[in-house]
Amino acid sequence: MNFRRNFIDELYKINESNFNIKALALFNYQYSHNPIYNSYANLIKKTPDIVKKITDIPFLPVSFFKTEKILTGNPIPSHCFYSSGTTERSTRSKHYVADLELYKNVFAKIFQQKYGSPTDYIILALLPSYQENQDSSLLYMVDHLIKMTRSEHSGFLSTDHELFLKNLASYKKNKKKLLLIGVAYALLELAEKFHPDLSDFTIMETGGMKGRRTEMIKSEMHNYLKSAFNVSSIHSEYGMTELLSQAYSKENGLFECPPWMNVLIRQVNDPFDIRYEGRGALNVIDMANIDSCAFIEIQDLGSLNKDGKFELLGRMDNSELRGCNLLYA
Repeated sequence: MNFRRNFIDELYKINESNFNIKALALFNYQYSHNPIYNSYANLIKKTPDIVKKITDIPFLPVSFFKTEKILTGNPIPSHCFYSSGTTERSTRSKHYVADLELYKNVFAKIFQQKYGSPTDYIILALLPSYQENQDSSLLYMVDHLIKMTRSEHSGFLSTDHELFLKNLASYKKNKKKLLLIGVAYALLELAEKFHPDLSDFTIMETGGMKGRRTEMIKSEMHNYLKSAFNVSSIHSEYGMTELLSQAYSKENGLFECPPWMNVLIRQVNDPFDIRYEGRGALNVIDMANIDSCAFIEIQDLGSLNKDGKFELLGRMDNSELRGCNLLYA
């Protein structure tokens, strides 16, 4: 479709001044070409004749990705990503991706905007639980970023840590920047057992405890990791199976979205009361999700600042534990 092709061509030109116009145009497109989204919008009476501003847009509950095939248009999906699922009884979300090249371009673009070219880095990944889920979008992203470094030193780390600790000196002698990305519980295990000096590294946590250990207050976890690894800050990545874009935090747990992604706040007791700042549950606009749904009501609680940066505060009551980014603050 011409709209899809033109919209993707313009995706990286979206900015603060044209965000609302682009989002409303995408809403009209997805309302017309996404049967599940169309039915939901009609059910809650959020149709194009009513939707005139961002806060009018209907946000599809993320639980629909567990039970429905969410697609806009009639693409033949090239891949399906699954959420991790923290228990055997968990129903896993499914994100059917029509264009893997779009996903790769999006996460590479965001990484470059926030951290520079991957070729400047040695990227090491400590993601044991995600390696057990070969259909994880996070695993796919990190694996591709590792390949983009073009470094023989980049790769996934074993949980026995012996090789990593043995190679620490050689990593530090390398002229490339060093990035260690890991799921929270695995980083804590490394810190508790060895307290390695990683002052030359950027440490980035992604995800929670995945049922492996008791959840911690995020700020306490970060303070412990900073002390154990001898670093001044802990970075974080925020992504979901149901999204193609990521937000990153470089310090203080404040996440910043790329220009084509935005977070809004809805009141917990009134999901249609949507605001541009304050505390509540999160609604996410990810316009890279042109082939599925760009407007998603998620179960994370957060605090949104006037500048668009947000902080994660936990999960809504009675919502299932998520495998990816179960963070508390």
